[in-house]
Amino acid sequence: MDKAQQDAMKKEAGIEAAKLVKNGMIVGLGTGSTVRFLVDELGRRVQEEGLQFTGVTTSRRTQEQAEGYGIKIVNIDDVDHIDVCIDGADEVDKNFNGIKGGGAALLWEKIVAINSNKIVWIVDASKLVDVIGKFPLPVEVIPFGAAHVIERLKERGYKPTLRLDAEGKPVRTDENNYVVDLHLERIDNPAALNEDLINMVGVVEDGLFLDMVNEVIVGDPNGPRTLINPNKA
Repeated sequence: MDKAQQDAMKKEAGIEAAKLVKNGMIVGLGTGSTVRFLVDELGRRVQEEGLQFTGVTTSRRTQEQAEGYGIKIVNIDDVDHIDVCIDGADEVDKNFNGIKGGGAALLWEKIVAINSNKIVWIVDASKLVDVIGKFPLPVEVIPFGAAHVIERLKERGYKPTLRLDAEGKPVRTDENNYVVDLHLERIDNPAALNEDLINMVGVVEDGLFLDMVNEVIVGDPNGPRTLINPNKA
């Protein structure tokens, strides 16, 4: 699948998901290339249809894009709930387990997600997999003592690499933490891995989003389709 096809499917999924947003809602807006199309469509609806809703964003990038369209953005601590959170995902398996954090926003994404009444992911068809893990699993790590955390991850056989930017400096999250990517190829027991990582001192959060999502809207060559998580129906 070439990039143009992939972008067309992402755009489809974004436009389809925008239909879920109604007047007066509080909406979690995710981060990433598919979400950009969602925000473009929501911006169009705000400007052309007079749609009014309040957004809570999972990154400063999304906040800037949304505010550029005149979408009202508030801090997560200024709302008591979020009606629906719409976000992308880097991989999704048939048990509705996902990997997120390719854009280094995993901590904010997870905080917004767990405070949402409904979670929807928008992906192109290439993100659907049998077993997650081919996509490197992001782990957000506090910079203090990060080398020791990486060493511990190495000892566990998790094949960690510190994520670097184009200048060779460590990538920083919106909380100013580092991102370590685990090159696991496949994750057969994501719950056990999540437990191990989250109990490691120095690890803030990992990119395993396990059985959290209600619906996945998939951009497909034949048009968007929605997968419903039976555990959340």
